[in-house]
Amino acid sequence: MGTLSLHPNLNLFFLFHPPSTHKNPNFFHQNPNFSPSSLSLKSPIFHCSKSNHIPAIYQSTPTRIKRVSRATKIKAQRALLDYLLYTRNYAFPDAEFISKNSPHFIHYLISKINIQDGDVFRSLRSVLVDNFHVLYNHGVPRNRIGKIYKEAREVFWYGSGVLAKKFKNYEDLGLSKSSIVKLVICCPLLLVGDVDPEFVAVLDWLKKIGIESQWIVRCMSCIRKFSWKKMIDTIKFVHEVGYSEKQMYDLFKADPRLLLEGSGKKMYLFLGRLIKSGVDVNVVRSCFAEHPDLLSRKSVNNLIAVIAFLYNIRMEQDDMEHVLTNYMHILSKHSIKGHRTVCKELRVGKADLCRIIKDDPLELISLASKLEQIRVGREHYYDPRNYLDKTTFLLKLNYIENSEEMEEAMEIFKGRGDRLQERFDCLVEAGLDYNSVVRMIRRDPRILNLNKTLLQKKLDFIKNTSGFPIECVVGYPYYFSRDLGRVSARFSMYQWLKKRNAIDPVKSFR
Repeated sequence: MGTLSLHPNLNLFFLFHPPSTHKNPNFFHQNPNFSPSSLSLKSPIFHCSKSNHIPAIYQSTPTRIKRVSRATKIKAQRALLDYLLYTRNYAFPDAEFISKNSPHFIHYLISKINIQDGDVFRSLRSVLVDNFHVLYNHGVPRNRIGKIYKEAREVFWYGSGVLAKKFKNYEDLGLSKSSIVKLVICCPLLLVGDVDPEFVAVLDWLKKIGIESQWIVRCMSCIRKFSWKKMIDTIKFVHEVGYSEKQMYDLFKADPRLLLEGSGKKMYLFLGRLIKSGVDVNVVRSCFAEHPDLLSRKSVNNLIAVIAFLYNIRMEQDDMEHVLTNYMHILSKHSIKGHRTVCKELRVGKADLCRIIKDDPLELISLASKLEQIRVGREHYYDPRNYLDKTTFLLKLNYIENSEEMEEAMEIFKGRGDRLQERFDCLVEAGLDYNSVVRMIRRDPRILNLNKTLLQKKLDFIKNTSGFPIECVVGYPYYFSRDLGRVSARFSMYQWLKKRNAIDPVKSFR
């Protein structure tokens, strides 16, 4: 069915005049699914609801348009029918009746289309482009705007000035422009509706414990999804189990994943099951204080599975309390199989398995532990600490934060930020000027993907064997990408030709 691109215009609540039965007395008989109760007898025209979700462009008075051709009206009716059927889930008779008997609303839709030479497929193009420009002018890279459109399409239907005001609202929270750009790339839904109260609550908590608001944004990655609700639950849980504000500061600074990837309310479920298993609350608090990694999502999931395993093999509460109190930290590092699988593999019953684990709780790991599977994908290698270190390092190389160039550099540079800094320092310590090293790396970032030992060997060859000044590598950074054996052979050939006056000695060796 050929339809107009009008769906974003149609997210409205309709009140319409019912069909005239004297014109079509058999209408209800022919359409048994039609519900007269959904009709309003108060008005013969449509009214828009006052929902806050309706973009500002719909709140203006429709402009007058010239006479519309019959073909254009039919296309608009088909678009409305398609929207009501597949988006609003209206019954077909209802959707068909509305689309054919709503002339005022059809005219309103067509008035919002830039019709030129009968082309009705340019619906609200100017609105889309305007909001695209607003995002780009605020610093959002072009290659990230598509992500925002995919996750928060409503943003592109805002009226003039609405999107810019939302950026201003987040600036009023004390966030820098670069942080806001990173934030909306990672969490596009923050631009939908008012300022997210859960996000504000997270910032308030961080401020309370002494962490600057920019820190959490710098730790975030565009390839991950984040839940502000889970972060709030994690912070509250850590606070309630006895952590002081100073301890919370040290905890989250040491491992941002505990905050960004927290388990949320599952932490309370985990604590409840520990207490139900007989573990004393004070013991739990001391365990969390001594081993903060127990608060990670993986550890929580592993321990919940351990508790379920012990419960299913009918272990007594006193024995469960002994196992969990003394071996909680060790068991949290292992994912375990289900009790039925273990019993089947060992060919033993629940009672025998329970006795084995009771005699030696560490047998649970050897008997029930799953083999760790290496997950393929970028998410597996994400660590907020490494991401933060790498971002800090790239900013020192004069990359612009959140720019497309920096996004590409994040992909090219391999390794942790501290390792990259170590390799950079190796080049400077060899006698190269700091700014020259920066320019050289900007030309060929792959230099820093070499390990420090190999870099030192290639620098030593230039200084001690080739006879060339160390500064020559600044003009030819691709030297570091060459195999050292082949480079040595070429230098030998160059020296042999030079002694026989077969080459211009002033020419550089490339």
